[in-house]
Amino acid sequence: MDKTERNSVWSSRRKALFEVIFETDTPAGRTFDICLIVAIVISVLVVMLDSVSTVRTRFGGALNALEWFFTIVFTIEYGLRLWCVGNRRRYAASFFGVVDLLAFAPTWLGLLVPPVRYVLIIRLLRVLRIFRVFKLAQCLGEAQALMRALAAGRQRIFVFLFAVLTLVVIIGATMYLIEGPDNGFTSIPTGVYWAIVTLTTVGYGDISPQTPFGQFLASLVMILGYAIIAVPTGIVTVELARSDKKTPPTSRACRHCGRRAHDADAAFCKYCGGRL
Repeated sequence: MDKTERNSVWSSRRKALFEVIFETDTPAGRTFDICLIVAIVISVLVVMLDSVSTVRTRFGGALNALEWFFTIVFTIEYGLRLWCVGNRRRYAASFFGVVDLLAFAPTWLGLLVPPVRYVLIIRLLRVLRIFRVFKLAQCLGEAQALMRALAAGRQRIFVFLFAVLTLVVIIGATMYLIEGPDNGFTSIPTGVYWAIVTLTTVGYGDISPQTPFGQFLASLVMILGYAIIAVPTGIVTVELARSDKKTPPTSRACRHCGRRAHDADAAFCKYCGGRL
């Protein structure tokens, strides 16, 4: 077998493996993703149980063995994903690429810094693949529409957040002048903290105004909080209404970067430019 034939064989194997790992239209691909989701859920349960001292005392050895088993499985899986995808760098930098890496990296880092291993709970994000495994394309489309709405309204949201930040600084400074250290407002930052807690209607109650003027200002801030909450909701709602008029994307995966959400009539990937 010459070099050309060997390259052709390896190319065919990479293509077949890509269809199994990244696609769900074949029985093998669907089975792979279902098994992967089951493994992810079990591994997350193992991490959660390991954080319970009584369980760890009785079953620490078994939990540790299971954790290393899943870590090795996810490490091999990540290596296979990098091997069969066309654009490895783009996949590694994508959302799921980073999540796939964090699914096993903390265990290896835990050999040096033990507390880091509990970051493995981020594996649960990988269960998001269930939307494409069970053909929930509508859910994928809605998620994409929400992300587009947030991106489209980001400038208005930024202006709104800057205005709110300015407002809480003014309110916090005013409350510091009205109440003073004797009533718990020991500094302007403390007043700003109280303004944020009150404006967002959280109301921890650790600091509260005692004077009539302070209570009057607090009442205004509480009422203002309900009005402010509606502003970003309205911005996103408008953008969502605009995006609903667009054709929902498909769940096809690009062979070069592995990303999805392409238009139904797309011939090339809108992320890396590769042919679909």
